[in-house]
Amino acid sequence: MSGVGSVAAVDLGATSGRVIVGRFDGGRIGMETVGRFANTPVRTPDGLHWDLLGLYRGALDGLRTAFRAEPRLASIGVDSWAVDYALTRGDRMLGVPYHYRDERTAAGVERVHAEAPFAELYRRNGLQFLPFNTLYQLAAEGDALGLADGMLLIPDLVGWLLTGQRVAERTNASTTGLLDVRTREWDVDLAGRIGVSASILPPLVDPGAEVGELLPHVLQELGAQDTGGRTPVVAVGSHDTASAVVAVPMRADRAAYISCGTWGLVGVETERPVLTDAAREANFTNEGGVDGRVRFLHNVMGLWLLSESVRAWESESGDSIDLPDLLAQAAAVEGPVGVFDANDPVFMPPGGMPERIAAWLRERGQPVPASRAEFARSIVESLAEAFARAVATASELSGVPVETIHVVGGGALNELLCQRLADRSGLEVLAGPVEATAIGNLLVQARAAGLVTGDLDALRAAVAAAFEPRRHVPRR
Repeated sequence: MSGVGSVAAVDLGATSGRVIVGRFDGGRIGMETVGRFANTPVRTPDGLHWDLLGLYRGALDGLRTAFRAEPRLASIGVDSWAVDYALTRGDRMLGVPYHYRDERTAAGVERVHAEAPFAELYRRNGLQFLPFNTLYQLAAEGDALGLADGMLLIPDLVGWLLTGQRVAERTNASTTGLLDVRTREWDVDLAGRIGVSASILPPLVDPGAEVGELLPHVLQELGAQDTGGRTPVVAVGSHDTASAVVAVPMRADRAAYISCGTWGLVGVETERPVLTDAAREANFTNEGGVDGRVRFLHNVMGLWLLSESVRAWESESGDSIDLPDLLAQAAAVEGPVGVFDANDPVFMPPGGMPERIAAWLRERGQPVPASRAEFARSIVESLAEAFARAVATASELSGVPVETIHVVGGGALNELLCQRLADRSGLEVLAGPVEATAIGNLLVQARAAGLVTGDLDALRAAVAAAFEPRRHVPRR
């Protein structure tokens, strides 16, 4: 560690956003959340959208508070979920970004695979099949695509609003399906084949690169025009999982990680992509990581299953559900509960989650939960089983021998899930830090500003020293 100063992370998640100030003082890392805001999708006649302007407003409010607390912020970094974007023309957005759960992507899948079968796509981009990957969404755009002169993924879009500069940060660009997995450059040939003009693809930058300085009207909005300092926006691992993996406190290479929130991203870190037929058939993905690493992982549905169930129950009853109390009741459930396939696409859309889980179990002759506690236990057991299998498969396909599983993100707070994962995998589970995405965001900025030094392993050692994980040992 070296240097004293502060940076700000804008961390946009699928259910909420936050602005966090990171303070670095020699060997110490301090964090303060200065803004929190909801991320509530909006359905319009043409589909499901993100409330991008609401998110941007929340980010500005948080940054205003950050500047009041630290007038001389060294930089700002933005991360978010992957794949979603806005088309632009000049200084305008051509509509509000679609939500990846919108139904329109099916037509895009057909169009892309008619030009490039999935086996070819995997050789080129290394991505698992997900029907909402950016290239499928772009293929479903229709006339709007011909009007656009730019395409910006969500964190790059926020960076553009702050600085006026258009770039594409590589870790997030790697989730589009249009980045060559070997060269880490845009696959212009593939883009052209599916009807995407290469001219709309922004210049690529790596984590740590400066995007640009805050626009004058943004400085005024944030009350920072008279601070006397220079506060650039710096590219981080702008795919939130890329930032989270930076903050996985791995002390050895015999570890797997699970970044567990709305989604569970389960995998290992490798030096090179794994592009075998077996990896493709197992639907594993090769996404970009910080410092040129590869995140070899599989997407599991994640805590979306639980949060959607809670939302359905609250809507039905009008009462608020205390999640820790519900999980305590779930832990006390005795006897077997049904275990379902957490990766089944039937669980992708919003709404009616308990009914869909019950139908899945009933159709396969498994016990159907009779109470909310049993539903919650069924979800936890199903996620633990899906996570354990994904870890084992990641190890087998990559050749990385896994002895420890690190769980970071909101799922690290779910002690029942972490313990059942340890039990089902037979491996030690280390839970935490919870705010891994923000920590990774802050660390990449701090390194760019000279507030910390070292490679990725050094950054992780700093995380391990500052945030003690909770240990879960397998039980018989």
